[in-house]
Amino acid sequence: MAGLAALGWRVELRRLDASFPQPTPAALREADEVLAALSEGVLAVIDGLALGAMPAVAAAWRDRLRLVALLHHPLALETGLDDRVSRQLHASEREALRHVRQVIVTSPSTARALLSDYEVAPERCVAIPPGTDPAPLAEGSGGGVLELLCVASLTPRKGHAVLFHALARLKQHPWRLFCAGSERLHPPTATLLRNLVTELDLTKRIEFLGELDAAALATRYRRADAFVLPSHHEGYGMALAEALARGLPIVSTTAGAIPDTVPADAGLLVAPGNEATLTEALARVMTEPGLRERLATGARAARQSLPAWPETCARFAAALDAVPAT
Repeated sequence: MAGLAALGWRVELRRLDASFPQPTPAALREADEVLAALSEGVLAVIDGLALGAMPAVAAAWRDRLRLVALLHHPLALETGLDDRVSRQLHASEREALRHVRQVIVTSPSTARALLSDYEVAPERCVAIPPGTDPAPLAEGSGGGVLELLCVASLTPRKGHAVLFHALARLKQHPWRLFCAGSERLHPPTATLLRNLVTELDLTKRIEFLGELDAAALATRYRRADAFVLPSHHEGYGMALAEALARGLPIVSTTAGAIPDTVPADAGLLVAPGNEATLTEALARVMTEPGLRERLATGARAARQSLPAWPETCARFAAALDAVPAT
C-alpha cells in the first residue's frame, strides 16, 4: 500500500472480519456492505483469505467494481483441514475466482496451481513475488553450539512437529533451535508443540520466542548459523527470502513455491513431512562446516537477485493498470 501511494495511487484500506476464511454470516453481510459502499468502477483488491470464502459477494459486485484477487496460496492447501472442509474451500475459491478480472499471486508455483486446479486462465493471472528489504549478512553465534532459527507461526502447515521429531534424533550434536512466530493463529497447535518439546526432552534445546518486533527478529537473524523451515506448503516463503537476504544456509522442503524461492546451491530441500530425510539434512548441516559455507555462499549470491519492494510495487501497479474496465 505504501509503495503504491509513493507511485501516486490513492489507496484506502477496508478491513473485514477476522473470522475469514471461515466467515460468520455477519462477516459476509459486512463484506457485502463494504463493497456496496465503493464507487462504481473502482479497483478493489481483495485478499485471498477473504475472497475465497465469499463467492456470492464477489458475484454480486463483479460488474459494478473491478475486482482483483491477491492470492498467497489456495485456501484448500492449508495443512490440517479435513477432506470435507478442503473440498468446500476448493469449490468456494474456484467459484470466487471466476468473478474477478485479475488474479495476482506471489509465485509461479501458485500460478501453475490456479491454472491446473482452479480454471484460472493464464492471461488473467500474474505472478509478482513480494519484495525483500535489504539486510546485513548474519554473523553467526560464534560459539560451539549451532544456533538454528525457524521463523513461522505455530500452525500445522509450518511443520514444526516434524522438525522437533527430527531434532530429537540428533541430541548427540550441539545445537539449539529458536522458534519465532505467533502462537495465537492456531492455539491447539501451539499447545501441542509445547507439549511435544517436553515429551521429547528438548526443553533445554528448543526455545519459543513468540512474535518478535523487527529489531528483535533482526537480532535473531544476525546470531543464527542456519535457517530451517519444514513447511508442508508455501505460496512464496517470505521468511526464506529474509534468510537468503542474510546469507544464511537453509534447510527446508520442496513444498509449493519453496524451490522457486530457494536456489539449489543455497539450501537443502527435502520432501515435506519426511522426518528421515529432514533428519539427514539437519545432520549434514550440523556436522559439515564446508557444506554450511557452500550453502551460505549460495545464499549470498541469491540475495543479489531478490526483488526489492520498489520493483515489486511497480509491477503491482502495472498489473492494476492492466485490469480491464469492462
